[in-house]
Amino acid sequence: MDLKKLRLLVNDNRKKIIEMIYEANVGHVGGSLSVIDVLTCIYELEISFNNKERSKVVLSKGHAVPAMYVNLYNKGIIKREDFKTFRQINSKLQGHPATISIKEVDATTGLLGQGFSLALGMGIAKRHKKDNNFVYAIAGDGEMQEGQMWEALLFAAHLNVNNVIFIIDYNKLSSSSLTNEVINIEPLIDKLKSFNLNVISIDGHNVFEIVNAINEAKLCKSKPSIIIANTVKGKGVSFMEMVGKWHSGGITNDEYLKAMSDLNEIERNIHNEL
Repeated sequence: MDLKKLRLLVNDNRKKIIEMIYEANVGHVGGSLSVIDVLTCIYELEISFNNKERSKVVLSKGHAVPAMYVNLYNKGIIKREDFKTFRQINSKLQGHPATISIKEVDATTGLLGQGFSLALGMGIAKRHKKDNNFVYAIAGDGEMQEGQMWEALLFAAHLNVNNVIFIIDYNKLSSSSLTNEVINIEPLIDKLKSFNLNVISIDGHNVFEIVNAINEAKLCKSKPSIIIANTVKGKGVSFMEMVGKWHSGGITNDEYLKAMSDLNEIERNIHNEL
């Protein structure tokens, strides 16, 4: 897939996130919009559900599961009519990823701060099985305030578990406050490097940088890689960007129309590029 098509798909996935949360009147929209570029690149370029042994995805920031569901929709795993059942009783589209609901979901997550450990175990298992596929573990920046995440990274470096690619969705905004006002995680790059990790810092909304970072991480064999994806919470929707209100909640009809107008404008701009 060329980069222009990939950018258009990312933008279309943003529309689907808005539609899902609008129809269900509930959901974590801000963090889903910040991580969708990274997740779309991973699912489109790295995940094949046709293979018995394949790369896996651990969405540690499980509340951003709409970004996972729209990619599973694109893969034919879920149906469009399922969107309106999101977070409803007995729906397979639960509010966090659940392996019991959808077998193509690779890890049940939701308790923040545990995803890197889950992914580490999966990576070690793949290594023992001589499975050459990768595990992609995506966490929120707020999760880096929890000790278990750092323990997992220490252990990954100690054992050189280089088939796990760790990714931080660094959107700078937690549920109600700026991430670094809650607990400051800076200087993040220096801290991660001191753990003997290959640190790659990118614009998490630039598909060219995302694809290159993934390829660089896959090629690095001397140490595990971690990608810091610098993002904007609520990216693509003007009135949602970096506004704490949009961590979670429903979307009104007027808000839906405005959000779709913003995203349609982005689509037109992509099409009009030389």
